[in-house]
Amino acid sequence: MNKVKLGIDNLNKYINEFQGKRVGLVTNTTGIDSAFESTIDILNKNTNLVSLYSPEHGIRGDIQAGEVIKDYIDDKTGINVFSLYGKNKKPTYEMIKDIDIIAFDIQDVGARFYTYLYTMAYVMKSCKDYNKTFVIFDRPNPIGGVKVEGNILDINFKSFIGLYPIPQRYALTIGEIATLFNKEFKIDCNLIVAKMQGWKREMYFEDTMLPWVMPSPNIPTIDTALVYVGTCIFEGTNISEGRGTTKPFELIGAPFLNSFELSEEMNSLNLPGVKFTPAHFIPTFSKYKNELCKGVQIHVLDRIKFNSLETGLTLFYYIRHFSKENFYFIKPFTVNKKSLVDYNTGCEYIRDGVLSLEEIISKWRKESKKFKLIKEKYHLY
Repeated sequence: MNKVKLGIDNLNKYINEFQGKRVGLVTNTTGIDSAFESTIDILNKNTNLVSLYSPEHGIRGDIQAGEVIKDYIDDKTGINVFSLYGKNKKPTYEMIKDIDIIAFDIQDVGARFYTYLYTMAYVMKSCKDYNKTFVIFDRPNPIGGVKVEGNILDINFKSFIGLYPIPQRYALTIGEIATLFNKEFKIDCNLIVAKMQGWKREMYFEDTMLPWVMPSPNIPTIDTALVYVGTCIFEGTNISEGRGTTKPFELIGAPFLNSFELSEEMNSLNLPGVKFTPAHFIPTFSKYKNELCKGVQIHVLDRIKFNSLETGLTLFYYIRHFSKENFYFIKPFTVNKKSLVDYNTGCEYIRDGVLSLEEIISKWRKESKKFKLIKEKYHLY
């Protein structure tokens, strides 16, 4: 199997777009070509790179989830780095007035609540507002371009972890979903997608033979990305989603759970493509730091059969049942805001418990099917 060529690998095909232009770049540690060279260095050598823009976790990936980032100077290049994860999530005129073109090169994970999507969307909006060109160097969706899962977000619950009505698992590349955002949600910026070569929709990231760089501190592997789509729901509860362990989002638990009872119950359901084992872990940070948690480890045996959203939702329902009065939802971070789980799920009926598990699964399957018809219009591969 031949290695997939990334968008940045094909810079020479798009180099005319950069000639005579002042260039800005939104990137992080995942912005490398297939030979491991940084996109920052590539553009610095081949274009007039004058500004860098940092998403969540920083351009060097050294900042934990949710931490505010301030403007700074990049040590390696001496170029100004403007924060897009602090006071301003959308670039201001002052931030982009000195450039003509903004490039974007970040590895997505294929999940609606991943903030890089909305950093991208806000940059696209600023490009429209201030008449700048937006170039995205396309990258694979690491969990494939076929399977769509989840509910379409209710815009009453839009936030920086879900800005548009798309499902949790949308099965588009970062370039494809940028095109969808631009058309479906009427951003209408001057968008250029530097396409990949050799990528096929059924590919998982390992199939591309490309180097995997952690897109954020808690997505260390492709397996993490796959289960993250379904188990991120626990972020909005007092159940640990495994942050602070070597298996974030694959380890789910709390001090008050019975790991043996929970794993036995989950395995009895015979959910497709997955098994559960009892797990005991002590997070080094985040929820239950330095406390023993009891729960399960999720083992994906068959990626094709595995339904990440339905598995995560089922586990959520059973943990909520077994936890009884010990279970609660994390309160909003600011007054007059909805619960965090509402933003994670893009709805309120998960928290309210008004629908049964079976009713939600049926509803989500219908919404996934509806989105699949929409997203196919934006396939570039």
